[in-house]
Amino acid sequence: MPALLTLGIDLGTSGIRAIAIDGSDTIHGQGTARIAPEHRRDPAAIWQGVVAALDALRAHIYMPAIRAIAIDGTSGTLIVTDDQATPIGPATLYSDRATPNSVARIAAIAPRDSAAHGNASPLARLLDLPPAPGPRYALHEADWITCRLGGPFGVSDANNALKSGYDSTTGTWPAWIDRLGLTATLPHVVEPGTNLAPIDPAIAARFGFDPATSLIAGTTDGCASFLATGADQPGDGVTALGSTLTIKLLSNQPVFAPDYGIYSHRLLGNFLPGGASSAGAAILARHFTPAGIAELSRSIDPAQDSGLDYYPLPAQGERFPINDPAMQPRLTPRPDDDARFLHGMLEGLARIEALGYQRLAELGAPPLRRVLTVGGGAINPVWTALRSRILGVPVAPAPQTDAAVGTARLARIGITRRDTA
Repeated sequence: MPALLTLGIDLGTSGIRAIAIDGSDTIHGQGTARIAPEHRRDPAAIWQGVVAALDALRAHIYMPAIRAIAIDGTSGTLIVTDDQATPIGPATLYSDRATPNSVARIAAIAPRDSAAHGNASPLARLLDLPPAPGPRYALHEADWITCRLGGPFGVSDANNALKSGYDSTTGTWPAWIDRLGLTATLPHVVEPGTNLAPIDPAIAARFGFDPATSLIAGTTDGCASFLATGADQPGDGVTALGSTLTIKLLSNQPVFAPDYGIYSHRLLGNFLPGGASSAGAAILARHFTPAGIAELSRSIDPAQDSGLDYYPLPAQGERFPINDPAMQPRLTPRPDDDARFLHGMLEGLARIEALGYQRLAELGAPPLRRVLTVGGGAINPVWTALRSRILGVPVAPAPQTDAAVGTARLARIGITRRDTA
């Protein structure tokens, strides 16, 4: 008998990925479809991408084995529809900018810790909608695709709704939004992982799903990537060692600190705060090639301190874990020994990481218990050992990093909740 599977669909910036996993997070099959950048705002192209990814998946797995499906989308991407879920115009992307007037209207009445602030705010983009006859409904792209698969119309999850102004601590749309006079209706919001409905029978027949397959409320791509790592307990941290250094920490308390750019998603019955430093692996690339970093790392003893006190910013200014727009990079003195110079830079980045988790704890998050790592820096075992020494907790590369895997894990959580309810 085939293993029972759950399916995650990731609506990425350049395409769609669908991945099916079993109860041990083993991938049984995947299907992908690219979307050209010029078509990424076209809801029809997004849907056709999902169709193509599911058709590709069918070639690899027994589709009736899939018990549940969840979807993640890029945070803040909106599709406005009529009351029949038909899109009215193109989607607005997470990176699209609202007009200064709409941004200012929100700034004048929203609490400082709301995630709806800023020129990329999806709520501000809703204020920019031109007048139109008939009712309009604001859906996030994951909401709309879930609806196309048979989910209820006008329902979102707490993660996708956060930047649209949803209050993750009270579990409500706050009253101040009513003062904006929106011309589009905001969705009803449920917790990520909520069982929504069985798949539409016509969709089940089209792709070979069991008609009893459940649709589960999804999440954002960022939260899905966190879930993919396997982090699931308060105190579990995930560090992304990319061009910049980003941390997220599962917390049993919400953390909001707008001065540091910190807000909290609701996830797994807990909260997910995080922050991003301006420092990161980009500064390493200015001085060393990837091959050079690998070679020099062999000469570094991660149990020993370099004796250098670096804060390796790429340019002036830092927001997290220190909020100082005037902060200057600190990369002197430069030793003659390149290995020692690299050692000092890796230590400097590890101290920023440690200070970041410490800052979250000072603001109410739990103490760090372990760190899973994603991004290019995760493959460097010397840096991993050095970070573990400075952080004082176990550090390891994440076994999975694909957002679609994280969303498939969320689907499994949702179906487990349904079966045990």
